Parts: sequence; C-alpha cells; structure tokens
Amino acid sequence: MGLALPPAPTPKGSYSPVARSAQLAWVSGQIVFEQGAVVRPGTVDRDVPATVASELVRRATLQALSALASELGSLEAIRRVVRLGVFVAVSPGFHREHEIANGGSDLLIELFDDAGRGTRTTLGVAGLPLNAPVEVELLVETA
Repeated sequence: MGLALPPAPTPKGSYSPVARSAQLAWVSGQIVFEQGAVVRPGTVDRDVPATVASELVRRATLQALSALASELGSLEAIRRVVRLGVFVAVSPGFHREHEIANGGSDLLIELFDDAGRGTRTTLGVAGLPLNAPVEVELLVETA
C-alpha cells in the first residue's frame, strides 16, 4: 500500500506505550509529532481544518501500529482490531468528530480488511495534551 510505519513512539510521561494482558494489547494515546513538536496544534475547525485533522488521525493510527509492531515484534501478531478511540479537540459548535475519526477507521480496514473493523469511540474535547488537535488510542487482539 506504500505505507511506512513511523518510528515507535516514546512516552512523554509516566506510562507505557503498550500494555498487554492475555491476548489483548492496548496502545496509549498517540499524538502526531514532527521534529519534536506537535503537528498542527490547536482546535479542529478554528485552527485545523477537518480534512487535516482526519489525516492526523490516520498518522496517529500508524504511530499506534508502530508501537504495536515494536511490542509484538510484527504486525502479523494482530488478529483483529477491538476498539479505536479518537479524541478531537474541537472549537465550540463543531459536531463532526465522527468524520475526523474515519481517518483511523478507514486505515485499519484498508490494512486488516474485516479484522480492522472494530468498535469505536469518538469524543470531542475542549483540549488535548500539548495542544494537539487529535489523539488516538487502540486496542487489538493478538495471536
């Protein structure tokens, strides 16, 4: 598909990028960084166009997959996506968070077919760490 995983993320606080229990692996919230800075900081609609935010969700989902590849040794160990969580920092009156989240959902379906179609929670929030416009978390079942 011409996709490349970004480098595995490093924690920005006192947490683990991935936690495993039995056949499940949870990926901590992922924010897109370039050269040590948040990409396109601010709120969606006011500071960041919806199309850009959707692409950032896609990139954050790739980062989550990179964290999983680092923890599991390979993405081949993923049986299915269980849940995608997407947080969108929104300006007042913006109610299209679900459209922004499609950036991650569509990518997972492209990569894993029906096994990539998990449940999803999408939340519009007043703010995210480091003024990021989006944050993505991921839960998968592993082999």
